[in-house]
Amino acid sequence: MKVVVAIDSLKGSLTSLEAGEAIRDGVLNVFPDADVQVRPLADGGEGTVEALVLGMGGELQKIMVTGPHGRQVEAAYGILSDKTTAVMEMAQAAGITMVEGEERNPLYTTTYGVGEMICDAMNRGCRNFIVGIGGSATNDGGIGMLMALGYEFIDAENKSVSMFGEGLRDIAEVRKEKVNPLLSECSFRIACDVTNPLCGPEGCSAIYGPQKGATPEIVKTMDGWLAKFAETVKKVFPEADPVYPGTGAAGGLGFAFRTFTNAVLESGIRIILDETKLEEYVKDADVVITGEGRLDGQTVMGKAPVGVAEIAKKYDKIVLAFAGCVTPDAVACNEHGIDAYFPILQGVSTLEEAMDGENARKNMTATVTQAFLLLSRAMK
Repeated sequence: MKVVVAIDSLKGSLTSLEAGEAIRDGVLNVFPDADVQVRPLADGGEGTVEALVLGMGGELQKIMVTGPHGRQVEAAYGILSDKTTAVMEMAQAAGITMVEGEERNPLYTTTYGVGEMICDAMNRGCRNFIVGIGGSATNDGGIGMLMALGYEFIDAENKSVSMFGEGLRDIAEVRKEKVNPLLSECSFRIACDVTNPLCGPEGCSAIYGPQKGATPEIVKTMDGWLAKFAETVKKVFPEADPVYPGTGAAGGLGFAFRTFTNAVLESGIRIILDETKLEEYVKDADVVITGEGRLDGQTVMGKAPVGVAEIAKKYDKIVLAFAGCVTPDAVACNEHGIDAYFPILQGVSTLEEAMDGENARKNMTATVTQAFLLLSRAMK
């Protein structure tokens, strides 16, 4: 029997690969001679770097960069085994969890450190980038990142503007003469699962600004600044499109990537499934296993397990899913390629006990063992 395992992390309990190894143990308890292939899985958000680096023989790089508040922080990104592909999460350098509640104010946060990570990777030989842009603390339109890459944003007095969100207010001109020459050799796949435009009632300021500390007045002000910014950018990049779906992601970082670099905005799970070449493994499998920490009605909205199931069903494979917990509306997963799903909790416990890594591993293995005992019986 050949089994392919591609399960997302159980955040706070097991990484993608740890969960996969626990599943492997459960399968081998029933089918000792089974060929169980564990593949890394993530959706482009938190955990993507770890999953791809560990699962694809890459290396983790840790560097000091400018954090969202302007102070130095340590950021980690991965370089895959091909030595030319870098995997990054913008939240490592500009994440909202890095800014305390009272410090949250998008006027004074920056994406500069994201650009520093990119420069570091370019200097190490990387030319292909996978960048997850969820969880930002910023609303700077990406100007911080772009400054680190060499773009200049000049005010009416011929001076550089602030690298923070407030810098948007003063931009009168965009200059590209000092851009890092390596940037033209690079391509970017941006994991972006939101469709917000840059500005307007559905734009980044209005929808995401409040959670980043923006008052209603700041939201209105920054939305106007971003609209003006987009018009200024069009003088240099006529194809700039601030209404393109996803340009409002990460406080306008989607707009910056799509306009100023050779980038495409894509579904995070699609990028990961493509980069890990999961389909090549699934083709010859007898059973495909997936899952995540919590299976619910949102799982079918483009999340990792359903992405795996869609590939598996192209080849009419059995798909089982395991999760830390499930909700009643998870039944929707059965209509999206997951044949059956199982919560792994073995009995009444506290949340802390359930999320303990060792407990989660044992619960996963035990549940998978029982599911495959049933499968073995059905195969006789």
